[in-house]
Amino acid sequence: MMSAGGTYISTASVEVPQALQDGEKFIRWDDDSGTGTPVTMRVDAKGFFLYWVDQNNELDILDIATIRDVRTGQYAKRPKDNKLRQIVTLGPQDTLEEKTVTVCHGSDFVNMTFVNFCCTRRDIAQLWTDGLIKLAYSLAQLNGSAIMFLQKAHTKLCLQVDKSGRIPVKNIIKLFAQNKEDRKRVEKALDVTGLPSGKVDSISVSKFQFEDFYNLYKYLTQRSEVERLFDSIVGNSKRKCMSIAQLVEFLNKTQRDPRLNEILYPYANPARAKELIQQYEPNKFNAQKGQLSLDGFLRYLMGDDNPIMAPSKLDLCDDMDQPMSHYFINSSHNTYLTGHQLTGKSSVEIYRQCLLAGCRCVELDFWNGRTEEPVIVHGYTFVPEIFAKDVLEAIAESAFKTSEYPVILSFENHCNPRQQAKIANYCREIFGDMLLDKPLDSHPLEPNMDLPPPAMLRRKIIIKNKKKHHHHHHHHHHKKPAQVGTPAANNKLTTANSVDAKAAQQVALAAAHEDGGVTRGTANGDVATGTGTGSASGTAGHAPPLQQIRQSSKDSTGSSDSDSSSEDESLPNTTPNLPSGNEPPPEKAQKETEAGAEISALVNYVQPIHFSSFENAEKKNRCYEMSSFDEKQATTLLKERPIEFVNYNKHQLSRVYPAGTRFDSSNFMPQLFWNAGCQLVALNFQTLDLAMQLNLGIFEYNARSGYLLKPEFMRRSDRRLDPFAESTVDGIIAGTVSITVLSGQFLTDKRANTFG
Repeated sequence: MMSAGGTYISTASVEVPQALQDGEKFIRWDDDSGTGTPVTMRVDAKGFFLYWVDQNNELDILDIATIRDVRTGQYAKRPKDNKLRQIVTLGPQDTLEEKTVTVCHGSDFVNMTFVNFCCTRRDIAQLWTDGLIKLAYSLAQLNGSAIMFLQKAHTKLCLQVDKSGRIPVKNIIKLFAQNKEDRKRVEKALDVTGLPSGKVDSISVSKFQFEDFYNLYKYLTQRSEVERLFDSIVGNSKRKCMSIAQLVEFLNKTQRDPRLNEILYPYANPARAKELIQQYEPNKFNAQKGQLSLDGFLRYLMGDDNPIMAPSKLDLCDDMDQPMSHYFINSSHNTYLTGHQLTGKSSVEIYRQCLLAGCRCVELDFWNGRTEEPVIVHGYTFVPEIFAKDVLEAIAESAFKTSEYPVILSFENHCNPRQQAKIANYCREIFGDMLLDKPLDSHPLEPNMDLPPPAMLRRKIIIKNKKKHHHHHHHHHHKKPAQVGTPAANNKLTTANSVDAKAAQQVALAAAHEDGGVTRGTANGDVATGTGTGSASGTAGHAPPLQQIRQSSKDSTGSSDSDSSSEDESLPNTTPNLPSGNEPPPEKAQKETEAGAEISALVNYVQPIHFSSFENAEKKNRCYEMSSFDEKQATTLLKERPIEFVNYNKHQLSRVYPAGTRFDSSNFMPQLFWNAGCQLVALNFQTLDLAMQLNLGIFEYNARSGYLLKPEFMRRSDRRLDPFAESTVDGIIAGTVSITVLSGQFLTDKRANTFG
């Protein structure tokens, strides 16, 4: 079952259920081949691998760390072919879906592989589903020591035996060698360590214990850099062993962070040094004398006492009772895309993958579907559309599997009233009690009221969509027909204000000149710069075609800015929206109001508005209003008004997303905007570049909850922070960290590519 807190994330040591170790009989089926194969499936005792063996003793093995999801019941895969369904159905009780286990695995968020198994009973399928996904999301396992990863490599070799139950030497050579020269080194190392070295040789599993594998690894890597460090500590000692006193000095002067509190993190003493020697020294004689050899020192450096980051950071260690604006929130941009911004594909599955990875803000761009069924698509591009309902169902199923903290759905709504209402109804039906459709009594939507904390919004889905406001003075804007290359819901020229309206116009014009395009406000209040996104032709499968664009210009309330922006209440000097379409007849206007009310009723704590100025935001002090900026505009704001930007982010949410010119789906470095306290720094999850790796790394903290508490001086109203200042911050002197890489092993040679 799910771990405490209602998610599958665990920071405890791995315990593999005995039932998974003992194994179970399944039928593995494949739609492509149309076959079902009886197999026995197991998990090794350390929880590294899922493996299955068929009747011919053929083995398949899957690294559990690459498992992204495990599904049974409604969301499991189902054979498309009726004949195959009959083959794989075992036993009369329970439905086929309830007896199916679908394992989803991959090395990134895009390229997923699905493996399907059927068993005899629903309870067996549920046991394996829960057990596997909990192992897959064990943070202790994913962030293990170097020794643990050596144990993992050894375990795989021991599982990949031949039909006589022995380990082929060629498998060992393949693990370490990439070329002919490497192969010679491995063969020599096997010889020196007393193991068979011929290509056709094999080794008994009992004769290849972990110690044998470790000695082979040591000979291959030599670790001369560790030996030099060791020699610098022990000096000219004849026995070449480290004494207790020398180890204590090393622990306190080299290993310990001098900034740590001495009471909470006391200095190492001789008793602690003795414990470490007993734990890591392989020579019993040395251990008894309180001496640590080079081998013991290496084991210590590679062991659990030297993790790459403090294990406590992997726990839910942050206070989750602060206002939501006080957290960095793991966020995705154009979530539906799996590749290039203009020519890539869109996917329902990637929503699941982002949410499972801890992303807490995903983006949905709604457009009118041709069959009155709303779709999600990247407007005016060659990206194929997906059904909105399918995406909402995927979100409902995956939102809280690995984090129970609130998910924000960032809607960009281009739909007509009917389809807007349909989206709103889907949200209510599909999300049910998970949908936060009204503010909490303790946190009304009033000025000077903070946003509620994540802890109060556990397992809640929050809608971000332009909200229709009812003013006392009703009037219609005269609208012009939409033009080619200008989205009907987006054809209002607006500017973001970094200092005042005049400065905003200068920034917008400069951006337009640089990009060769125009600055435009999107339907969800985002302000984006960029060129037109290519053809708006009516090619089949490409949305929206010209006819649909023309129709939407007549039908769409679009979350139009004239209807939804509340800036006009107190901003006489802001840049006005330009006319945006034909005035609808009275009966049409009534339908628009009703449709707008449907979707508006779902919006509460995340209401997007056009940003005007920091002064106006401070004057209104509505924490539930937020603004979005592309990276260029956010950079301009940060350069010109850094202190004000930080202060704004203490109370209100801001979202920063990639510039429209990043057609290759590359990412900007998020640290720049985290330094300003921006909460929703949205990245292209489909691209595992350096920026995305940084994002994944930092959000590994706090139990992958997707929420990280900002430093205190970025939250308190009585503190002042200039992200560019070199002076002391809140009494803390900035430190410089120097990292020296001594060596690395088992590094990937794969490169992270964009979609250029």
